[in-house]
Amino acid sequence: MRCPAIPDNETKRLSALYNLALLDTPAEQRFDYITEKAKQYFDVAYALITLVDSQRQWFKSAQGLATEETARDISFCGHAINYSDVFYVPNALEDERFFDNPLVTGETGIRFYAGLAIHTKDGYAIGTLCIIDKKPRLMSDSDFTMLHELVALVENEIQQ
Repeated sequence: MRCPAIPDNETKRLSALYNLALLDTPAEQRFDYITEKAKQYFDVAYALITLVDSQRQWFKSAQGLATEETARDISFCGHAINYSDVFYVPNALEDERFFDNPLVTGETGIRFYAGLAIHTKDGYAIGTLCIIDKKPRLMSDSDFTMLHELVALVENEIQQ
């Protein structure tokens, strides 16, 4: 298992995240609506809006998953915040970064992951909108486009 790299701008990124005052807040329909639509559109087991702090990824909205957070060092989203486009893992069992990850080998059973970083208005990647499934999957060009459109909605909401 490969732990996610820490972004070069980590201190400023965390400051931007904390300034939003979204961590550890109650669920909000405005975010749940987006993850519900993502889960439905992509027909996946899980759709999440994650916020990645220094030690964990916390779920501002989670469809299909009962837990509220996981450790950052095992998170797929910790990797995704370092990418400028969709971080895409068609089959985690065949990916050297994840095949032995507890989120893959354990009860969550992740096989497919696609996540796109959510940015603040100042450009800091504070988390992701991600879709996850228990079976390997491929994405089409229209799927990538839809994920970008849903992230734009999330970014609009965090700026409200």
